[in-house]
Amino acid sequence: MQSQITVPKLFKMKERGEKIAALTAYDYPFAKLVDESGVHMILVGDSLGMVVQGECSTLPVTMDEMIYHTRIVARACSNAMVVGDMPFMSYQTGMADAIANAGRFLKETRASAVKLEGGAAVSHIIEAVVKCGIPVQAHIGLTPQSVHQMGGYKVQRDEDRLMADALKVEAAGAFSVVLEGIPAHIAAKITKALKIPTIGIGAGPDCDGQILVMHDLLGINEGRLPKFVKQYATLGQEARSAIKQYVEEVQLSRFPAEEHCY
Repeated sequence: MQSQITVPKLFKMKERGEKIAALTAYDYPFAKLVDESGVHMILVGDSLGMVVQGECSTLPVTMDEMIYHTRIVARACSNAMVVGDMPFMSYQTGMADAIANAGRFLKETRASAVKLEGGAAVSHIIEAVVKCGIPVQAHIGLTPQSVHQMGGYKVQRDEDRLMADALKVEAAGAFSVVLEGIPAHIAAKITKALKIPTIGIGAGPDCDGQILVMHDLLGINEGRLPKFVKQYATLGQEARSAIKQYVEEVQLSRFPAEEHCY
C-alpha cells in the first residue's frame, strides 16, 4: 500500500521521471477499486454529467452534485489524491464565488485539491484560490466547459497560445495542469518547459502523467469513443450478458434455486 499522494510527492515524481497514473471516479465502490489499484490521483470530474447523468455535455452539472460525488469518492480513498472538478459557472462568476466554491470541496468532501478549466483568462482566479491555501490543478487545451465557444470537441493546435496558457497557470500557482486534446509534440514541449507536472488526456506519451475516464477504460461506455481512449476491459458487454442470463433464469424459474433459499 502506498502512502497518501500529496502535492510535494507529485513534484518529486516529475523530478524523478516517474509517471503519474490518474483516473476519474464518481462513486464509492469504483473509487475504492481505483484507490486500491495503485492510481496516484482520482479526479471527480464534471464528466459525471455525461458519464453518470446521461447529459450531452458537462455544462448542467451543479456544485451540489459535485460536492455529493466528491464526498463519496473521498470516503473510499486512503492512497490516491482526490481532486474535485469545479463545474461550469462555479468560478467564472467572480472571485468570491470561486474561493467559496473551491473551499467547499476541502471543507465538505475531504478532497485535497480542485481543478478548473482555462489558461491565462483564469490565472487570476487560480492565484486567488491558491493564496487561500487550496491546491489548484489547471486544465488547458480542449476544455469541455467551453464546447460551444470552441464549436465542438476539437483538438487544439495553437502552440503559442497553449504554451502561454501553461506558463501563466504555473506562474499563478497551479500545482499541475491537465493537457487535453493537444498534439503530442506540443504537449511534449509544454511538459519540458514547466516545473509542475502535466497530466495528459489525448496529449501524447510525453506528459508527466495520464488520465482517462474510468468508464471508457473499463468498457462501460460503448459506441464511438475518442481516439485517445484505450479500453482495458469490456465490462459493458459482460454486465449485459449477466443481466440477460438473470432475466432468463427468473422467467424459467431457475433462480432462485434451492441453495438461494432459507
